[in-house]
Amino acid sequence: MKLFNLIKSFRNDEDGAVTVDWVVLTAAIVGLGIATLAVISGGVEDLSGDISNQ
Repeated sequence: MKLFNLIKSFRNDEDGAVTVDWVVLTAAIVGLGIATLAVISGGVEDLSGDISNQ
């Protein structure tokens, strides 16, 4: 019965929930930044090539 109470208290504990939220939020922001960089880098490379040819 003691193991059951330990599992029940572990399930109800929310001490690490904020940390998980921050990790997910940070990963989403980093992923969005990488996606933005991938989209913009091609255009910047083409534009810099056009400028160097003028």
